[in-house]
Amino acid sequence: MSTRTYIAGTLFLMINAVVFGSGAVAVLSIPSLNAQAGFWLVVVVVASLCISPFIAWGLAPTLRLKWQRDHHA
Repeated sequence: MSTRTYIAGTLFLMINAVVFGSGAVAVLSIPSLNAQAGFWLVVVVVASLCISPFIAWGLAPTLRLKWQRDHHA
């Protein structure tokens, strides 16, 4: 496995938590969504699990480049 995959795997956990937390706060703070919170929280969980890997995969090279710049200078 490549370094990018390891970095993306680590980032996935943190990004998933942030995306889920943002969605959960939105669901619980909007009264029309709060009325059916059971359904919408499931939607938020599934959406966060689907979106997070792509965000992590996109951010991984940026973090690797920053480390390389700092250590090869």
